[in-house]
Amino acid sequence: MKLLITGGAGFLGSLLARTLLGRGTLAGRRIEQLVLSDLAPPAADLLAQPGVVARTGPLLAECARLAAERFDGVFHLASAVSAECEADFDLGLRSNLDSTRALLDALRAAGNVPRLVFASSAAVFGGDPPSLALPGVVRDETLPLPQTSYGTQKFVCEQLLADFTRKGFLDGRAVRLLTVSVRPGRPNGAASSFLSGIIREPLAGQVAVCPVALDTMVALASPARTMTALIGAYEATRQSFGGRTALNLPALSVSVGDMLAALEAVAGPRVRALVRLEPDPAIERIVGTWPARFDAQRAARLGLEPDPDFLGIVREYLRDHPAAVRTEVSAG
Repeated sequence: MKLLITGGAGFLGSLLARTLLGRGTLAGRRIEQLVLSDLAPPAADLLAQPGVVARTGPLLAECARLAAERFDGVFHLASAVSAECEADFDLGLRSNLDSTRALLDALRAAGNVPRLVFASSAAVFGGDPPSLALPGVVRDETLPLPQTSYGTQKFVCEQLLADFTRKGFLDGRAVRLLTVSVRPGRPNGAASSFLSGIIREPLAGQVAVCPVALDTMVALASPARTMTALIGAYEATRQSFGGRTALNLPALSVSVGDMLAALEAVAGPRVRALVRLEPDPAIERIVGTWPARFDAQRAARLGLEPDPDFLGIVREYLRDHPAAVRTEVSAG
């Protein structure tokens, strides 16, 4: 089979590519070619793998060429992130909405009805005071009410994908990703970036800034659970996926203070002290519109489960990225 990953040079795209290459198959079929599309080329180790091909450039410009290829499956991860979309409205429209529409049109033109998993976001949810408050728990039937440009763009793309699926142009499944923590590497422009930075940077011996109050509750998923969700959504039958509505994922609900307690448990109080509290009203406003608790029954029926605790997520990061750690940590 021939697969496309948009955003294939990013953290999630690269991790997904490595996961799929390690498996060798998807939905019972052997992966023969893996096309990674992104603004930058993928890592050299990925390009060295047999069957891996790079398509480098803006997705909006690449879609005309992609229309000439017939993909069996697509993971659409390419996106501008939350804070970027708030700061630059046109960038968000172009990178998220226009590019997704162009990709869907290209896949439709190919005529072979590929399966597509779209990385949507829990940012589609929010309140609309004073008429509708943000619910304490988001359930499968909760009405999306995005309060950011990013969330709005993701929700519009969900609806486009659902209609392309209804019309039989492709087999689409939208998955509302949670904040992924702990991400390796450098910070990105997402409002949620600090939720990795307050763990990653202190473990590297660097100061990190926490822009929200310690009692702020957030919904998280580890990189490993996120991969399981994306692949699980692809491999689900149309019936078991449960319709065309986007899938909410099981979340680990945790406070920022508890995240820092987990950091201290593995690295000690001196490392914890590298995190400085510096409130940022813009970040607090965005993060405050996101739900922190989910009851994801549809996902549970697919066998998807939340991370059990944040301490386990920190230990996963330590195991997977030992070269990024510059401090002594507990092995327990």
